Amino acid sequence: MPQLDFSNPLMLSKLVWLLIIFGLLYFVLKNYALPQVAAVLDERAARIAADLNAARDAQAAGEAAMAELRAATAAARSEAQAAVASAIAEANAKAAAEAEAINRRLDVQVAEAESRVRAARDSAMGALREVALDTTQAMLARLRVQAPANDVAAAVDRAAGGRG
Repeated sequence: MPQLDFSNPLMLSKLVWLLIIFGLLYFVLKNYALPQVAAVLDERAARIAADLNAARDAQAAGEAAMAELRAATAAARSEAQAAVASAIAEANAKAAAEAEAINRRLDVQVAEAESRVRAARDSAMGALREVALDTTQAMLARLRVQAPANDVAAAVDRAAGGRG
């Protein structure tokens, strides 16, 4: 390779200039460029650390807010269940009171109906006695048997009393 021919007298001057240029480049980079790059990198590292700390703080605040929300939701749920239970108990009490009032009204109506039935039965029995008495007298007349009216009424009463 002709570029690396060390027997050439210009090769030594090329190497000297090479060392001077690289030495100068090293000096400039070390004293001016690399400190600025290091400062930028340190600033970025500090900003990233601050952002990570802010994210951790925000995460902790979010978790605290979620815990508070869960507690509020649980409290609201328990209040709603208590309100529902109270409303159900109130509705049951109201329904029981209405059922009691209806039962009392029905008991009164049943008692009135029973008294009307008894009155109708007594009336029917009284009319039945009259019909039985008339029928007995008609049969006796047809058979041409004479009996006092008091005896016939007593016989009808005995017959009605024996079945009743």
